[in-house]
Amino acid sequence: MPGPRPETLDLLARLVAFDTESSKSNLALIDFVCGYLADLGVPHVRIPDATGSKAAVFATIGPMIDGGIVLSGHTDVVPVTGQAWSTDPFTLRVADGRAYGRGAVDMKGFCALALAAVPDFRAADLKRPIHILLSYDEETTCLGVADTIARFGADLPRPGAVIVGEPTDLEVADAHKSIVTYMTTVHGHEAHSAKPMLGANAVMAAADLVSELNRIADAMIARGDASGRFDPPATTVHVGTISGGTARNILPKLCTFHWEFRGLPDLDMSEIPALFQAKVDSVLRERLNRYGDYGHIETLEEVAVPGLAPEPGSAAEHLALRVAGRNHTVSVPYATEAGRFQVAGIPTVVCGPGSIDQAHQPDEYITLAALEAGEAFMRRLIDECRVP
Repeated sequence: MPGPRPETLDLLARLVAFDTESSKSNLALIDFVCGYLADLGVPHVRIPDATGSKAAVFATIGPMIDGGIVLSGHTDVVPVTGQAWSTDPFTLRVADGRAYGRGAVDMKGFCALALAAVPDFRAADLKRPIHILLSYDEETTCLGVADTIARFGADLPRPGAVIVGEPTDLEVADAHKSIVTYMTTVHGHEAHSAKPMLGANAVMAAADLVSELNRIADAMIARGDASGRFDPPATTVHVGTISGGTARNILPKLCTFHWEFRGLPDLDMSEIPALFQAKVDSVLRERLNRYGDYGHIETLEEVAVPGLAPEPGSAAEHLALRVAGRNHTVSVPYATEAGRFQVAGIPTVVCGPGSIDQAHQPDEYITLAALEAGEAFMRRLIDECRVP
């Protein structure tokens, strides 16, 4: 029965075998990939992070010129702790038309497809280069591509289009939301609860701020999604954790909460922080420090991933639609590295094999049919890149 080439499954098995949870180093995987590329005579560079514990790799097949196509995939995966896997998550298991393993669909499957196609890329008379970029920390910050992007047009060729291979069932996604996360800490002053005028209640001040985030969330829902392309059809605002206080009869000294927003592509990313800060100023004045200069409020931005905005007619959209055999674009509900490429002025879409529905869960898998479709995608990409 038809299925993916042995080379694809072998490479997927090798990649899955590396435990590259985002909290861990990916260097063993990068060493393997660099060795594989070196054996094939493919020019490539390692781009380490600031700590030296992680790295990206950027490879070029074809002429060393600007205007090529980047196939971008991340090597990190989400944790398996607490998940009920049927078998070892870091040993690829092929059964019932599926390949099981952590990262199989998100997104070592795409990475394996790109690497398995390298001999075919090299054998073709490419007029436009095909680049492979394997990154890190996508699951946490999407910053693992940033240092590579900064080198485009300097000591690395500047690409003409990027295809980020997140699982879309090979639909071409030209839009996704941003995600920005924060930690807010309210600093109060302890006092006996019978004498609230002697201190500042951090929990009650935080409650006012959380209520304001509820109000902002409702305003975003009322504004809706003019494009009609997103589910849910609005920018969302969410508080995930809150913690504070030591006893019922003590004014709490500290209260901390984590919150986020996921913005539609047309949202000004400064709007929600500005609305929140206006409320911070009033809470400081009217509640936290009503009896004296007792407290202050700090908000730390933890992660800021830009959204991907539609660019109708872009080079990336035209190319991906032809290669994927689609006639329209879609949006996806999750954030990716694509927005970072777009912010740098490079046309970008998201298009990869498999379904996001299988990601991040026990017994994660990609179907063999999806891998076979991914191989056909790579063959059609070769045909496109034979043309100047």
